[in-house]
Amino acid sequence: MPVRTPKIAKETAIRFSVTIALILVLSALGLTYEIAAGRVLAPYFGTSLLTWTTVIATVLGGFSLGSALGGIVAERPRDVALRNVRGALVATAVLMAASPTLLSMVYAWGARGTGGMFFSVLIVFFPASVLVTLTSPLLAKLAMEARPGREGSSLGFVLAAGSVGAIFGAILAGFVTLPLIGSTATFAACGVIALLCLPWVRGGAAGDTGVTLAAAGFVGFAGLAGSPACQYESGLSCLTVVQRGDAVQLVSDGTMQAAEQRTPAQGSDGTVGLALDYTQWLWDRMDRDLGSDASVLFVGGGGYTLPTKLLATRPQSHATAVEIDPLVTDVVRRHMPRAADMIAQTGYDASQDGADGRLGIIHADGRIYLNETDQRFDAVVMDAFSSGSVPAHLVTREAFARLRDIVDGPVYVNLLDRPDGPLARGVNAILKEIYPQVQAVQGEVYASGRANILFAASLQPLTPLDSLPDGYGATRISDARAFTDDRGWVGHR
Repeated sequence: MPVRTPKIAKETAIRFSVTIALILVLSALGLTYEIAAGRVLAPYFGTSLLTWTTVIATVLGGFSLGSALGGIVAERPRDVALRNVRGALVATAVLMAASPTLLSMVYAWGARGTGGMFFSVLIVFFPASVLVTLTSPLLAKLAMEARPGREGSSLGFVLAAGSVGAIFGAILAGFVTLPLIGSTATFAACGVIALLCLPWVRGGAAGDTGVTLAAAGFVGFAGLAGSPACQYESGLSCLTVVQRGDAVQLVSDGTMQAAEQRTPAQGSDGTVGLALDYTQWLWDRMDRDLGSDASVLFVGGGGYTLPTKLLATRPQSHATAVEIDPLVTDVVRRHMPRAADMIAQTGYDASQDGADGRLGIIHADGRIYLNETDQRFDAVVMDAFSSGSVPAHLVTREAFARLRDIVDGPVYVNLLDRPDGPLARGVNAILKEIYPQVQAVQGEVYASGRANILFAASLQPLTPLDSLPDGYGATRISDARAFTDDRGWVGHR
């Protein structure tokens, strides 16, 4: 009696190696999309533990739902299942490419604060996360059917391909696409990759060619004509330079990080005055506390305005600026003339042995530098920000204890927080544990409800300033638990 070929064998048109490759590519696509989502969110809602937790939870939730729905699709007749999968890939491409535009629209409609951030992430990133994973169950089923009797090893290869693809996607986004082409182009590239998978998903009824071509045109348009999320972008920063009146401002992830005055009358020291009130208070404090040949560490380069002021007014002084992102320094060189001149005249790479100059620049994480340096300083200015707040590992008891080991004089700290907010209380508790003299002042409260809260801490008495910038005054900060590396600041929202 002739052996009848199973119907399923006739329907399977995708080789095992192709299914594994598709699973790997789509897994990489999903992780690239997830990391790009966290990056493009920063200009609108900042970067914090809360934003990343929301993005990761939302995207993983989408992956889970997509896998469940994909399992239902995989049980349908083969031609219907393949048509559904191809449709999901087309929709994935469109939604991924459109993500930056959708996010800006939701933000323009009034999404703000924690609730607005949750809503934005859910509306913008959840649908594509569902659709990109909807294909996986059918591909896994095809992979096991392609090797009858070897289902166990086939499933193992499927799972391994998914994991390897996720690893590759994370590396690709963090080290290649986001730093080199930016978030908007990364989303468009995700859409292109989704469409390129279509020819490999063969079999069943043909899809609507017109819809596919329209999707390809939209993705191409989004990549070429879409507005970049940032004027300058790296894997760490989303920077925009804004000219307002006589000041040039450096905005990072939606928060103004630095400003330099260009045209006002020069002071007797030959330098243009500081444009931001908080930097004026820090400078007044430094000017009162430090000697003519002070060596000052700046954790957070920003606009390099304070190092520039120090070196211009004290020809015997030295500054070391630790800035995590080389792009920030490059943008300052391009757009902030006074700081750029100081960097050009006195700057040097302080990470190189034997280098000489008065302004040492180190591109590294501030905490890593503190842990590794053997240099000593007369004072330190802690003015490092990630989006709208201070990186948690720079405001712990252990970090300030290390500062006490390498800094002989005062410690100056700039924070953004609500009046008597949790960040200010935690930092105040740390400083009071380590230093007998602590002063705190607060500036005007912004529309966001936050204000600059500035600290000066010292082993020696701090002489009161003759005057304070407009809107600044002494502030009372309540007692609280000191942050530690184990239980630290979780980020402002």
